[in-house]
Amino acid sequence: MRISSRASRCLGAPAVVAALAAFGAALPVAPAALHAQPQSPAESTPDFRAEFNGQFEASARKLVALAEAMPAENYSWQPMEGVASVAQAYMHVARYNYMYPDQNLGVAPDGVEYETLEESVVEKEQVMAVLSASIDHVRNVVADMSDADLAAPTRLYGREVASWAVLFQLVAHMNEHLGQQIAYARMNRVAPPWSR
Repeated sequence: MRISSRASRCLGAPAVVAALAAFGAALPVAPAALHAQPQSPAESTPDFRAEFNGQFEASARKLVALAEAMPAENYSWQPMEGVASVAQAYMHVARYNYMYPDQNLGVAPDGVEYETLEESVVEKEQVMAVLSASIDHVRNVVADMSDADLAAPTRLYGREVASWAVLFQLVAHMNEHLGQQIAYARMNRVAPPWSR
């Protein structure tokens, strides 16, 4: 480490010596850190499941509250032709709440044909029921997963990941469409209940 004469004049000799000492003291630690094996979040964070559940539940509560706040007559509304309606966007979330556990974790839903939800479920009452059931399905899947299940390898969008990564993708997907539904609600003069 080279310190210019200008910097040493600005810092003063004691500060330069202290900086060099701090730099030197860090050197013995650096080689060991380079060889350390990174841990997965499931291994390194004892509260992994609690953190996931907290994030999932916060998103799920907002999604359900917003679906409830939107008037039934607005469920067919879409911002423009060719874009998902309110009902379709909620059913897209429900579809993926079933699809990720099925296709990426090997947990098929009983009696749910999730591939057709976006086209077949259009009325508010149905949407609310299917959305809530899909959220319960995710809760049950996660509750039934052991720590070994969370760490087990699986495939997600063409790459190998630990199963816990699928759960984070699921929450990210929910949040993406929560944002979409917030925009839809605002365009229909509906304020998200938690922002009132």
